[in-house]
Formats: sequence, structure tokens, C-alpha cells
Amino acid sequence: MASKRELVVRGVQGLLEAALPGADVKRNASKPARLGPGGMAIVRDGDPGEPVDWLLSPLTYCYDHVVPVDVAAYESATRTREEALDNLLTTIGAAIEADRTLGGLCDWVEAEAPATDDGDQAGTEPFRWATVNVRCSYVTTSPLG
Repeated sequence: MASKRELVVRGVQGLLEAALPGADVKRNASKPARLGPGGMAIVRDGDPGEPVDWLLSPLTYCYDHVVPVDVAAYESATRTREEALDNLLTTIGAAIEADRTLGGLCDWVEAEAPATDDGDQAGTEPFRWATVNVRCSYVTTSPLG
């Protein structure tokens, strides 16, 4: 049986796979030198940190688990790399807005504003990266479960 923490990270990955069918969605992968035509998203485990609150009867821990997601896109004949990345990010935002609970795993899911950077490497198409922190608020009866 998987922990609530693990189920939430898998839920974020599943949401991205459904929202970005043309993108390569991976988990905890290294940033590659080359991207597929649909872009890429890498879901990181993140750190749930300390509980933001707890309830005593029954003992329940409340977490705001930040799941970092690296998203990348390259330019094409019809779009700049900024436009391609923005399209991926707005698609992710719409998917989160459509399912704020990750199918009931969380009480609330919210994406934070992305931090962007260029991904110019010799011999590759120019691309752009963004890191989006997806904040997942949930409760569990065990910090390990």
C-alpha cells in the first residue's frame, strides 16, 4: 500500500499525463539535452515538510506538500519557445483548475507562478524551462503513511 505522500505525487504525474498527451512526462528524471516535439514535464517528489497543523482525535496531520514540476518546450516554425512553454503552462493550469482535489486525494491543489530559464545547449534546438511548484494540501494519519 502506498503512502498518501506517494499517492499525491503520482496524482500530480497522472494529471500532467492526461493534460499533456503529446509531452514526455517523467518522474525525478535528469533534465535532458533534447526534447520531444510535445515538450517535457518532470515531476519531482518535493518535500512535504513539517505538518502545517494536526488534529488530535483522531490524530491527523495536515500537510502543504510542494511538488516541483519542471516543464520544457522548444521553438518551432510557428511558435517561439516562450509561446510553446506558455501553452504548456496554461494547459497545466487549466487541468489543475478542473480537478482541485486530484480525484479526492487532496483538499486543495494550487499551482504557483513559474520560474523560467533558457535551455540553450550546443547542438540542440533552443528551448525554455519553467519550474512550477504545485502545492497539494492534504491530511494523513501518519507522517510516514
